[in-house]
Amino acid sequence: MKTKNDNSKMPNAHLHELFVDELRDVLGAEKQLLKGLKKMAEKAVGQNLKDAFTAHYTETEEQIERLKQVFENIDLAARGKKCKAMEGLLNEAEEIMEEFEGDEALDAALIAAAQKVEHYEIATYGCLVTYATLMEHTEAAELLQITLDQEKETDGKLTEIAMSEANVVA
Repeated sequence: MKTKNDNSKMPNAHLHELFVDELRDVLGAEKQLLKGLKKMAEKAVGQNLKDAFTAHYTETEEQIERLKQVFENIDLAARGKKCKAMEGLLNEAEEIMEEFEGDEALDAALIAAAQKVEHYEIATYGCLVTYATLMEHTEAAELLQITLDQEKETDGKLTEIAMSEANVVA
């Protein structure tokens, strides 16, 4: 995959194509996740979990806008691609929603599925921050770090809801 810019003078330029590919992948992933979060919020039983999914939906919209800023910052069009990893994680979440519908363990199962998504996103954004930093894309690194921090915070909130409510009920 070649990008339009000549990046040969950039530090660690060998990472540029990987960086752009990962950005496109995560942009696609975030867009896919919006649909999944809406479904999980509808299926969740506990109000705190519903609220967490709804809040993360809004955050995900903001994260998509932030990714568009990153693309703009590196002089590329914001173009996502279908993320096969997110597709698989969301398919698994769908199966969980069907399998545990009406079960006391539904919220615990939803949290497990959501945390798998969060861990994927944490890993992805962690790599992107590293690549941006190594290539001295300072503004891009800062924008991506904001999202990484949000993903970690969401993971923590889900753990808190699991430990105080969902896993106790299940």
